[in-house]
Amino acid sequence: MGIPNIVLTRIDNRLVHGQVGVVWTSSIGANLLLVANDDAAKSELQQELMSATAETSEVGIRFWSLEKTITTIEKASPRQKIFLIVKTPQDVLRLVQGGVPIAELNVGNMHHSEGKVQLTKKVYVDQDDKDTFSKLVELGVDVYIQDVPEERKIAIKDVI
Repeated sequence: MGIPNIVLTRIDNRLVHGQVGVVWTSSIGANLLLVANDDAAKSELQQELMSATAETSEVGIRFWSLEKTITTIEKASPRQKIFLIVKTPQDVLRLVQGGVPIAELNVGNMHHSEGKVQLTKKVYVDQDDKDTFSKLVELGVDVYIQDVPEERKIAIKDVI
């Protein structure tokens, strides 16, 4: 099979919701949403809710654990235009270190929690997140913050 056609990888704490499933999916021309998240891969309720959004956009959706994503994504058909959605920068690093060819990382939503500082209106990070982003940049991933397609990209290295 070879190299999967990953059109975009995005971090979003909410995974698939209207903005991701409709706005981003149509903007990048994806035809498959791949949610790489261990919890979502096991939760029928989460899958049901996210699948409804995918149906609205008339695209396929899969829910894989991080490990399954690492071991299976290279089997994707070239006609699959994959929108890879993950929850944390640490998940992305695990995928990259596992051999998933992620060239570009869109940071969308990372909610506030204790110990996190605000980078932009919707992105909050702690030191571990900053270190992980730096490692991804070192590995050659183009990491940027962009909430919606119309907004300008902010290079992560400019704000951490």
